[in-house]
Amino acid sequence: MRKKISFFILSNNSSPVKQLTVSRAMLRFLSVLFAACLVLLTYVTYDYTKTVSDHQELQNIISHQSDDIAGQRNQIQKFADEITALKSKLIALNDFEKKIRIIANIEKTAEQDSLFGVGGSIPDDLDTKIPLTEKHNSLMREMHEQTKQLELASDKQEDGFESLFNFLQDQRNLLSSTPAIRPVKGWTTSGFGYRQSPFTGLREFHKGLDIATRMAEPVIATADGIVSFIGNKGLLGRVVTIDHGHGIVTRYGHLQKTLKKHGEAVKRGDVIANVGVSGRTTGPHVHYEVLLNGMPVNPIKYILN
Repeated sequence: MRKKISFFILSNNSSPVKQLTVSRAMLRFLSVLFAACLVLLTYVTYDYTKTVSDHQELQNIISHQSDDIAGQRNQIQKFADEITALKSKLIALNDFEKKIRIIANIEKTAEQDSLFGVGGSIPDDLDTKIPLTEKHNSLMREMHEQTKQLELASDKQEDGFESLFNFLQDQRNLLSSTPAIRPVKGWTTSGFGYRQSPFTGLREFHKGLDIATRMAEPVIATADGIVSFIGNKGLLGRVVTIDHGHGIVTRYGHLQKTLKKHGEAVKRGDVIANVGVSGRTTGPHVHYEVLLNGMPVNPIKYILN
């Protein structure tokens, strides 16, 4: 005989007692079924909780990625603004170079004149007003293209300034090597050109200026150059000759004492000798000559002071 278990169900009211009888096998079955349902419910609850948690984590990741993308796009727009600012600076530098060339009367070639190549127009400003929620692919392509253009333009601008600097440097050297001052303080007693010789009374060509002054008065170089000759030279007596380059030479005669050596570099204003009466002379003075490509020219044209 199978064992059974009875359950008595009591009520709070006056209802009669109810009896429920189940076999032990049925009870075990119900227990197993309850346990299985409990396990299933626990698993479903855990899986749902994990799904919700994973979904929230995914939402957070997406949110962070969206913030990162927005930040990157904002940085791209800042770079685009910097490219536009750099382009403006290059254009301003190019305009500045043109002003200097106009002042110095230095012409540019057609290729040099255009910063962005022959016939090349100035690139349009980059559009940085794109919403951060939209893709910036087109802006990045334009940035890449303009970066290459600006790189070429900066190289051309560098070449332009370098050629301008070299020209001005040459001009500076030419100016510093061009006689421009009096070689000694005094007064001119004989000019350049034909005159009556104070010794023979005959008409002769005078190749320089005679500037009378006191004995031993300092004689100065009238431009930068190299001392190319020191010594006696016939009627001129003791002479110093300076080669200024560019085909320009100056000569100082009738000196008492020379203060420079052959081959020594001199600057405009350097004292090179003292006034004397060497050679054939009627009194202390300096005979001053300027030669251009070996031909004597009027020194008065090279005295600005």
